[in-house]
Amino acid sequence: MSAGFRYRLCLLLAVIAAVPGRAQESSVAVRPNVLLIIVDDLNDWIGCMGGHPQTLTPHLDRFAAASQLFTNAHCAAPSCNPSRTAIFTGLSPHTSGLYDNRQRMRDVLPERTLLPGWFSQHGYHAAGSGKLLHYVIDAASWDEYFPPAVGEDPFPRTLYPQQRPVSLPVGGPWQYVETDWAALQATDEEFGGDYLVSGWIAEQLQQEREQPFFLACGIYRPHEPWFVPQKYFEPFPLEGIQLPPGYREDDLDDLPPAGQRIGPNRYFAHIQQQGQWKRGIQGYLASIHFADAMLGRVFAALQNSPHADNTIVLLCSDHGWHLGEKQHWQKYTPWRACTRVPLLLHVPQGVAALPQGTRPGTTCDRAVSLVSIFRTLTGLCGLPCPDDTDGHDLTPLLHDPEADWQHPAITFLGEPGSYGLSSGNERLVHYAGGDEEYYRVDQDRYEWTNLATDPQYAGQMARLRAMAPTEFAAKPAVSFEALPQLAWHAADSVAAPASQPDGNPFQVTFANQQQRAVQLFWMDREGNPKPYGLLAAGERRSQQTRPGAVWMIASETGTPLGWFRVGDRGARAIVPQE
Repeated sequence: MSAGFRYRLCLLLAVIAAVPGRAQESSVAVRPNVLLIIVDDLNDWIGCMGGHPQTLTPHLDRFAAASQLFTNAHCAAPSCNPSRTAIFTGLSPHTSGLYDNRQRMRDVLPERTLLPGWFSQHGYHAAGSGKLLHYVIDAASWDEYFPPAVGEDPFPRTLYPQQRPVSLPVGGPWQYVETDWAALQATDEEFGGDYLVSGWIAEQLQQEREQPFFLACGIYRPHEPWFVPQKYFEPFPLEGIQLPPGYREDDLDDLPPAGQRIGPNRYFAHIQQQGQWKRGIQGYLASIHFADAMLGRVFAALQNSPHADNTIVLLCSDHGWHLGEKQHWQKYTPWRACTRVPLLLHVPQGVAALPQGTRPGTTCDRAVSLVSIFRTLTGLCGLPCPDDTDGHDLTPLLHDPEADWQHPAITFLGEPGSYGLSSGNERLVHYAGGDEEYYRVDQDRYEWTNLATDPQYAGQMARLRAMAPTEFAAKPAVSFEALPQLAWHAADSVAAPASQPDGNPFQVTFANQQQRAVQLFWMDREGNPKPYGLLAAGERRSQQTRPGAVWMIASETGTPLGWFRVGDRGARAIVPQE
């Protein structure tokens, strides 16, 4: 048996069962297609990364068997908006100034050409579906979108329970309404959501095209809420659920003050108090299993399409997710549970930048960043790249996964100057106030032992610190238009209730659209109005407040006009015209 025949046979076996990239003998076109898949809130709980022993991801695992898996890939930011903005602009948060979810991309980067727009400008058909940016589509960047881009809503019809919450009682006004989980008595088609997205992507892949395509698929699960059809819960009976391998009860003890502030949050404490920890893990595992099934539909469609041998496939998550590690639930942290993400890349044979294609089942443990996706995809397709693009082309690591790689992967937190830095087997967490953590992940996978106070590691920490930026773009204020809007309750329906403040303070911006001045009152815990001055006609004013606070608006003579109840985040409160 010849070496060439053995290679083709191995490749064929690796891609069986709906994995893109059939074996072939002829070269593909110089300009390959691109399929970019972004899964929301997926940590390393997939089979090929070994994050949780009970996870079921057969389609992802088969895709990994035909691709190169980067086992040490990190997001540019531990939250959706800045991470996705970095992927689609090629600009790191410390360069763009977009650091957190509250900022609006086009307020910060009004003229930046996004990845699909760049491909479209260079002869590709750019199409997408599902959540790819942060709850917007950015219609001008696409040639085609589902749902229709004109609505700027990336979510198709999705089934949710009529009565919510289902599993997790609301602990207070601080709680995100989507933190909940339950099995639904519904088929995939009845559920909709990612089923509709994956179906639309599959239809696009079946079409014959005269020009190459850039096709992007946003899979929303396992983003909260963890409602998916019952059959995806069934492999995870509650009595057998295992806790996260990275959890340790005393894991906060050796952290500096900044780390101890970021670590524990009310969500995890509330979930434990309600006896919902294992149910939450079950919901996350079920949602991952559902997402994997939807990916299987996409992989099968590509495998059976006319584009199977000429399509680059890149799959990643926007960031990870804590399920109790560091006493934390959600994201927003600098630790590996949140920064480390799946990154898989399949390149077919014959692409000019990588003629042999990716070798099936290859892994690379070099620290890489998702901000490199822009440079990597344009480079593989032979396209130019904007000169100011951050990140580094990953193609050298596709040629040789063990190649020398001197570039760190840096995850930037919401405050400029705070970051988590990965290089090889080392990690440095640096907070803007000066606190630091240092970990050796080859010996401490879950970052249980902070070595920053051990003098023997001072040199290593200094070396890592020197790899980090010394300048950070300022963080522009969140525009008024980007803030969520509080509901206005007219006084003639229900009188303003008492405040029930519970949670950390933030700003709400009041805007008086009436032609006259109005009075602003805070309702205290007993329901008594406390004056906070006048709002002139047309005036906007920011006011510090807390979740659960109630603010009443009255005329200058004291007649109540209406009121607002503050939710779990900063917002705008518009006093409507009479």
